[in-house]
Amino acid sequence: MAKLSKSECDTGKDSPPLGRGWEWTTILNRYWGYTDFRGIQQEIIESVCSGKDTLGLMPTGGGKSITFQVPTMAMQGLCLVITPLIALMKDQVYALRRNGIVAYAIYSGMSRDEIVATLENCIFGDAKFLYVSPERLSTEIFQNKVRKMNICLITVDEAHCISQWGYDFRPAYLQIAKIRELLAHPSPLYHHPPTQPIPVLALTATATPEVIDDIQEQLHFREKNVFRMSFARDNLAYRVHYTDDKEKELISLLSRNKGCAIVYTRSRARTKEIAEILNKHGIPSTFYHAGLQPAVKDERQEMWQHDKVRVMVATNAFGMGIDKPDVRLVVHTDCPSSLEAYFQEAGRAGRDGRRSWAILLYNNNDNARLKSRIDDTFPPIAPPKDMERDDPDYPKDNIRDIYDHLAYFFQIGINSGEGCTREFNIDKFCTYFHHFPTRVHAALAILQKAGYIEYESDPDTKARVKFLLQRHELYQLRQLPADYEKVITALLRCYGALFVEYVYVDEAFVAKQADMDQHTVYTILKELSRRAIIDFIPRKNIPLITYSQDRIDGCDLIITKEVYDRRKEEFARRIQAVIDYASNDTICRSRQLLRYFGETDTKDCTHCDVCINRGSQPADDLQIATSKIRQLLSDGKRHSIDELYAIDKTSAYTDANISNTTIDNALKHLLSEEQAFMDGSFVYM
Repeated sequence: MAKLSKSECDTGKDSPPLGRGWEWTTILNRYWGYTDFRGIQQEIIESVCSGKDTLGLMPTGGGKSITFQVPTMAMQGLCLVITPLIALMKDQVYALRRNGIVAYAIYSGMSRDEIVATLENCIFGDAKFLYVSPERLSTEIFQNKVRKMNICLITVDEAHCISQWGYDFRPAYLQIAKIRELLAHPSPLYHHPPTQPIPVLALTATATPEVIDDIQEQLHFREKNVFRMSFARDNLAYRVHYTDDKEKELISLLSRNKGCAIVYTRSRARTKEIAEILNKHGIPSTFYHAGLQPAVKDERQEMWQHDKVRVMVATNAFGMGIDKPDVRLVVHTDCPSSLEAYFQEAGRAGRDGRRSWAILLYNNNDNARLKSRIDDTFPPIAPPKDMERDDPDYPKDNIRDIYDHLAYFFQIGINSGEGCTREFNIDKFCTYFHHFPTRVHAALAILQKAGYIEYESDPDTKARVKFLLQRHELYQLRQLPADYEKVITALLRCYGALFVEYVYVDEAFVAKQADMDQHTVYTILKELSRRAIIDFIPRKNIPLITYSQDRIDGCDLIITKEVYDRRKEEFARRIQAVIDYASNDTICRSRQLLRYFGETDTKDCTHCDVCINRGSQPADDLQIATSKIRQLLSDGKRHSIDELYAIDKTSAYTDANISNTTIDNALKHLLSEEQAFMDGSFVYM
């Protein structure tokens, strides 16, 4: 087999015409060490290299990155990768560079100089990959620079986020179509216009048929072109455990299963509470949510990634882009608001192909909690007809009222305010106007979708530092305490451009580098600022609201059916799908999930709770033996192997008795599923 040279793989120059598979396999082996493609990887690569817009539906762990990295190495130019996953950006850039491939990423926390330098390197250097977040696409500096780049492919990761009918819609994704239009007219000073449109590769692991169509429409596909890989995970057992005491059940599950685990809960406060409970029961755990500082997140993620703790208790902020293959158990203590979210989070178990479990803890109270989320997410637009505002039954979380109260809160008059940005103290607002925070958050999200405001509920408002002294003046300082010098040294080592502009800094990271606690670092930064050595702007966790247009009277708001009614119907449908999944104990869990995503030609998985509970009607001798062993062990006592061999072995399918070999195989199955355990020659549950 002929092989491409290293330079040919890097640039695509003088390479054979694309369209045959051997050159892609050569690139795959040269850079990633694999000898062949998996699943639909090669089909997607062939489609992309032929210049077609392509949508790839691949399950978590299906090897999505190969589908854009390999064709990029076979083409001339740069691949623009749009992804919201900062952890994925960093991991893939590191992996690419380790393989000798030039790659860059732009993410929050970088200074303007660092961003400009990165973009310039992508214009004038030999970069093959540039990873950016969708929010970066709308910035003026990015749009000016990207037109000068020789881009050969646009890759959109987590592509379901572009669909307003998806479970995780992100408005910033709508900028991608504008970038396509921008790249169709590149700067003639730096780069000849492409002879054909730059193809788009959209990738996702969760999309219903409706969302699949919407992704292609929103990305302006020239023609529909979808490649599907089955979402079935044969090694992953989906189960629903009905329990009134979720904490007790969780402790029991983690005590029986000794592997690495993720526990998902909806509340930030509950992540800490559950982690503390697990630690008290001897189960090493930590917690993670979006409100933690970046360095703390990184530290806890690293602890879990390197098995310093077994269990990560987290909100849905954890897991995106995390590729830990040996997660044996994913437990949800609260029901997610969609099967898309559940499927993606549960899919983080068992990426190494070994038997793993995804367990949802559920009880009758969960139905009411799930349904209450509909009204919480979609508060009323207008009061009933003929109802006065001073009526005690007037809906307090009316969207129009919240819009008006927002203007009173910021003191913005009618026909003014466009472009105005204000910090939004939601607790103060709710106290003053008697609103519920959940409803306010939801109303603001709807007002944003309707185009009236921009609402950043969790903005990147990290601390900022700028040195007021010049570098030579800094070195002339005398009699600074040793801790102060440690902090200054850590700042200078970790961040550039501190003498020319304000730079975002992570106090927890600085504390780690200076080997002291975060509070001490904060106090020192404040004192350095007081002494006029630096200007220190502390970190704030305050949401921001920007008026997209002049303020109008709330009565004149226009909230369309697409923004409110249809989205509410879709949300209610997804909530009902979760309820149906959790409460349906007659259809295989895997089949329920696969059908939801449009896969109808499926079979029972044989290892979910529904399939196991069909032990009264087993399909073969192995299931009969499994059921009989389980029945014997149900008394909670320890039983010898000889007792297992002595059970009634009558087969319902043959004249002969079930063999001891079948008993052995059934026992192996129960042990691998951790439904039974062995101590020497004794078996117990």
